[in-house]
Amino acid sequence: MTKNSAFTAPSPALMRSVWARVAEPTLVRRSVASVAAAFVLVWAVLLAYNFINYKQVITNDPGLLKYGDALLESLTPISDPAQAAAAVASTNHWTNVRRRQIGLLPGASMHELRDSVSGEVVYMPPGLQELELPAAPAHVGSSVSEAVVQGRPYRIYAGRSARWSLRIIDNKRTDSHFLQYNGRALLPYLLLAAPFVLLPVWLSVRNGLRPLQQLARLIAQRGKDDLQPVGFNARHRELKPLEQSLDHLLAQLRQKVERERAFVQDAAHEIRTPLAVITAQAHVMARSQVEEERMQAQAHLEQAIARTSHLAQQLLDLAALDDAQRPAPREVDVAQWLRAALAQAAGDAMARQIELSLDAPESLPARLDLPALESIAHNLIDNAVRYTPAGGNVAVALRRDGALLHLSVQDDGPGIPAADHTRVFERFYRGAGHAANGSGLGLAIVRQAVLRLGGQVRVGPGLGGRGVDFFVDIPSAPGG
Repeated sequence: MTKNSAFTAPSPALMRSVWARVAEPTLVRRSVASVAAAFVLVWAVLLAYNFINYKQVITNDPGLLKYGDALLESLTPISDPAQAAAAVASTNHWTNVRRRQIGLLPGASMHELRDSVSGEVVYMPPGLQELELPAAPAHVGSSVSEAVVQGRPYRIYAGRSARWSLRIIDNKRTDSHFLQYNGRALLPYLLLAAPFVLLPVWLSVRNGLRPLQQLARLIAQRGKDDLQPVGFNARHRELKPLEQSLDHLLAQLRQKVERERAFVQDAAHEIRTPLAVITAQAHVMARSQVEEERMQAQAHLEQAIARTSHLAQQLLDLAALDDAQRPAPREVDVAQWLRAALAQAAGDAMARQIELSLDAPESLPARLDLPALESIAHNLIDNAVRYTPAGGNVAVALRRDGALLHLSVQDDGPGIPAADHTRVFERFYRGAGHAANGSGLGLAIVRQAVLRLGGQVRVGPGLGGRGVDFFVDIPSAPGG
């Protein structure tokens, strides 16, 4: 005798996992559900179409009228009341049998036959005596009328020939009953057709998604550092844009990684120089016994520290501008703010006898990204003061043109060769022939800030055809 192992109920975690997988949306399920919804829509449209036709037909009521006229005409050759009663009774019986078979209407149809000459009842089914119905027509002819008897709606056929007078009392067919009956009648056809439509749709969607699943597996198998093209070679037109977009994205990521790698190398190289100076001058200050040498070493040390601090700040500014999270636009008076920025640079300009000028309206309110604007203005003004020879001029201009702010910083310094107009915005690029110290990051920060604001920056000739002019267009919403 074997002992059956005890049944172990699945764990709640397993049940949750199974339910999550079942409830997870899928494209196959969505497509099949869409076709099923289309079936329901077709069923509703057909039902509405039949209902409209029924309403048009019932307005003229030809069905009951034709049936009554045909029955009355078939009684014309019969003169014997017993035979006529038997014929009407038989017709009434089989009419109700057929109605029950097809589920057409609740209740029974009742036929009444009278002698047109004497008015005597020839045939009357049980229950008809209890209904108070309108009288039969007094002349030869037929008609259909409606009446509410004992709270129920009826349609009544009344026809009279030379020999017989016939009335047919039928339950009036309500709209709700029509919709129920025809809805049930149409449903089997749709259910029969559903598997022959849903199955091909399911197979076609499943097969259609197979190339997409292959692409997903190909991407999942790649290494975390693999940024080469996908190499899927899509054959289907619908998948080619996806493959091209992925390859384009990977190319952008490769360029970004290569750019960041070069940036780190250049930054390390730029920092190494002032750090070497700091180390050497600190060694001189610690070992030298000559006061003059120590003072000179201290001056070099302070310059190297200032250069390192400036470089570190520029690296931080550049990293902040590369950040995807941007601060919310602030309302600021750009003209007043620019005056304050020039005041900060006035000390360095006066020390080198450089004349600073500003051409701007008294007030120019706008809503924009203020940190990005600060990076643009400070770096352009600092570069102009730094590279303009002593006794030179730096002119700053600001104006609004519609939705654009125009900022111009001009000088009459040595200028920039036309061949270098695009390269000056590269990180750590410094043109030849400049005596001023710099890291080569100022204009890179300007370009990144302008791109962040959605604007553009151009390089042109400076004051009097000499020097350089940096002209910046910035979209901004008017303030106030």
